[in-house]
Amino acid sequence: MKERFTTLLLALGALLLFIFMFGPREGGPGGRNEVPRPTTAERRGNGYHAALAWLDAEGIRSISLRDRFDELPKREDLPPSGNLLIVTLPATTSFNTWEFIPLDRWIRQGNTLLVMAALSDNPDWGLAQRGFFARGDVNLLTGLEFEPVMTRDDRLSTKPKREEDAERNARAQVMRELRAFAEPQRTTLVPSRPHAYFEGVRSVIALSDYPAITWTVRVPYEGFVLALARDEKQGEGAIWTRPLGRGRIIVSSYGTLFTNRAIGLGDNARLLANIVGVTVGERGAVLFDDLHQGLGALYDPEKFYSDRRLYITLGVLIALWLIWVLGSTRLRAFPSTVTAPREVELIRAAGGFLARALPVHLGAQRLIENFFRRVNARAGRRPEDGVPWDVLDHHARVAPADIERLKTWYADAYASRRVPLQQLQNLLVRIDRQMAT
Repeated sequence: MKERFTTLLLALGALLLFIFMFGPREGGPGGRNEVPRPTTAERRGNGYHAALAWLDAEGIRSISLRDRFDELPKREDLPPSGNLLIVTLPATTSFNTWEFIPLDRWIRQGNTLLVMAALSDNPDWGLAQRGFFARGDVNLLTGLEFEPVMTRDDRLSTKPKREEDAERNARAQVMRELRAFAEPQRTTLVPSRPHAYFEGVRSVIALSDYPAITWTVRVPYEGFVLALARDEKQGEGAIWTRPLGRGRIIVSSYGTLFTNRAIGLGDNARLLANIVGVTVGERGAVLFDDLHQGLGALYDPEKFYSDRRLYITLGVLIALWLIWVLGSTRLRAFPSTVTAPREVELIRAAGGFLARALPVHLGAQRLIENFFRRVNARAGRRPEDGVPWDVLDHHARVAPADIERLKTWYADAYASRRVPLQQLQNLLVRIDRQMAT
């Protein structure tokens, strides 16, 4: 009974270890070591869960969009106008070309697209992409082109370089300084002019985990864009807007303004509230683009872990596993049938151990010393009378070559040099036999 109880405790410990290692982590199934992505399901610093919870508390309908943009006009739960779509860049899931025409029509019907592009700030979730990769998606979504400020300044200088060279220099600067800050670096944005979005907003704070370069909009030919906010320190534009049909596009070159860790800084929450209040209609909704940040409609981690069928299945598997463990596992070992070793095996094992542990020259010294004691005893001498070279040299039956070899190995042994023990032992045995006959 005691053995079964011990087995049960060990099985429960193994089960708890398995749950700890492979169970869901805070902030989603990605685990603690994965950089959090800006999604509504993410409760850590980079997510939008705080904004989603605030909208729900205010009675404003909010939706985690987990379909591509071509599904927007087909949704019957959305009014044709008065909706706000928030897209964060860079994305982890690429955009498809057939998404943009339906999105363009959807905006022109009277909806608003808010693009939060991590260009001028450099959060940890945007590090792998960097602004050089995100700007292509910004251009496809908004029709606006972006470039680093140093590239623009060089393009407008009296001796401009090629645009490719200027951009290569900007990339090189980012790579040289690609080291995380101990604490996120703050950038303060201030309104450029009075606007409904910035009513009551004095400053907005963006966060960068890595060094970043400042980007600016490059207005296309026959285009128009209105700058709403600027970097307080450098004076460069940060938030822009442009009309599109009956709708509107808003672009921010700072992607961290409304994330969980930044929405409580400065007047960030007030800015989001103003944008929602101006753009969202009475029956409209705020949509967060979660699909392009890795959360698709076919996989919802919250629904997966809240489904009772998952836990019923796990319970059945755990019960069967415990029955198998308690029924077939034995902690007590079977009695050993190994016989005791023989004397020869013990001697061989002890000799092998001593041969590995004893230095070779010390073993050679002891063999020679024992041999000299035997020679002195045959000659009627005392053991302490010294080395009997004279006895060995004058013995008629001992070969002179053996004596010379013994002298050589004697000198090597007492000089702490390596001596072939097996050959030395054979030599001493041969000399012993020659002197005994």
